Amino acid sequence: MKKSFGEKIKALFSKKSSATDSFYEELTDLLVEGDVGAKTAFEIVDQLEEICSKNKIREEEGIILELKKLLLSSVQQVELKPEADKQNVWMVLGVNGVGKTTSVAKLAKWFMNHGCNNVVLASADTFRAAAIEQLAMHGEKIGVRVVSHQHGSDPSAVVFDAAEALKAKGPGLVLADTAGRLHNKENLVRELQKIDKICRNKADEGCYKKIIVIDATTGQNALRQAEVFNEAVGIDAVVMTKYDSTAKGGVAVSICRELKIPVAFVCTGEKYDDIGLFDSEKYINEFLGL
Repeated sequence: MKKSFGEKIKALFSKKSSATDSFYEELTDLLVEGDVGAKTAFEIVDQLEEICSKNKIREEEGIILELKKLLLSSVQQVELKPEADKQNVWMVLGVNGVGKTTSVAKLAKWFMNHGCNNVVLASADTFRAAAIEQLAMHGEKIGVRVVSHQHGSDPSAVVFDAAEALKAKGPGLVLADTAGRLHNKENLVRELQKIDKICRNKADEGCYKKIIVIDATTGQNALRQAEVFNEAVGIDAVVMTKYDSTAKGGVAVSICRELKIPVAFVCTGEKYDDIGLFDSEKYINEFLGL
């Protein structure tokens, strides 16, 4: 079984008797291995070395505490809530394979459990017939209306119809599942900008959100995906899937620090209830094995 980041840090301390230059070099390597991007890892370790040298901190406990503070200051959490008595439209983005469609269903169930009774899902990934079928199946299982058009139709028209369907029943939340074909970036960006325009027009003021779903185990690929979608339409929050505290999982540090995008939810399994609010302190404690 692979060692967690926390176990690797403990092993580094047992190997090094004091915080030498080589200790900090190895710590940087460990952070990069733990999916904290190289740029962020170098910055954090430079700061850590400076603080520890200035305050004469040489013991494991003190160094770990300072590292925790630095990592914690890099990670932001945000609580996403549909505004009551308003028309909320949220676009859910992400590449194929990260668990985006399932995350849309989990979000729908979460908000229904937390007082939002009117939720409509928009099947705006019209390029994958499987995505349309998958969302329809999820909708049936959790008891939520799904608006879809036929395979290959205009995704922004699906969002338009979903917003109209929501409006007919009163205030609530539209969650739009979108395509994520990064290999065809130009087309994807054009298409997302078109959907973005519809979402913006259909949501009440301040009630439009753009959420990216990333797979916590894919490391720097997840950072690059977030960059692409952020450049295309701007991202308000992250949902991390396949999150397991023993995995590397440090990518949230890079996304928050480099792109200034906070994390809202973490998904830990396949079931609809395997979703929870992101807690930055818990996340850093688990990452460091504290």
